[in-house]
Amino acid sequence: MTATGLGSSLAYLLSSAERSVNRGLAAALAGEDVTVEQWRILRALADGRGHSMGELAAAVLMPHPTLTKAVDRLIDRALVYRGPSAGDRRRVAVFVAGRGAELLARVDGAVAEHHRLIAAAFGQDRTERLMRDLESLVAELRELAEPGR
Repeated sequence: MTATGLGSSLAYLLSSAERSVNRGLAAALAGEDVTVEQWRILRALADGRGHSMGELAAAVLMPHPTLTKAVDRLIDRALVYRGPSAGDRRRVAVFVAGRGAELLARVDGAVAEHHRLIAAAFGQDRTERLMRDLESLVAELRELAEPGR
């Protein structure tokens, strides 16, 4: 299978796959009026440790200004809150609120079902292999961009 045009671009194929996956995830989250980006933020904060905006931006793959707006919307819904960082009380961190944890618990089933649908369509083994391969690709590209990190 030799692809031509956009189909020969790894960046295009990854973007196309990401859009398709996120479209299905958005549909799974719609019942709780939460976006994919908001779900990512809540999921990243679910460890309960609180994270700086910089850490959170890197974790959820969002530019800082976009993240700030998204966090503000989550604060308005009482799903997250800002407070002093445990490590340095002068720094501000973002934490998941009780309502945010409850929302995550409610959507976990829908997110898992979305993942099961992908695995059923693509095959469980292939899906797991793809995830491992993508993790490896990200790690290798990070190493190229930031040697010795």
